[in-house]
Amino acid sequence: MAAITLLMPPAHIARFKAIIESYDNLATLRTDDPRTHRLKLYFAPEVAAEVEELLDSLQADFGLQRL
Repeated sequence: MAAITLLMPPAHIARFKAIIESYDNLATLRTDDPRTHRLKLYFAPEVAAEVEELLDSLQADFGLQRL
């Protein structure tokens, strides 16, 4: 299992989660630290390129920061 840690403004989290979940079995989003709005995106290593492409396309709209 691979994972990416993300930060984003709290107002965007629900919409971002809905988009991630719309890609069936691509990735799972979990809250790592609710106080700092740190999220973990878990996915299979085989789909890492797809996950990276999706994150790149959403980065500007959601203010994503990768840690």
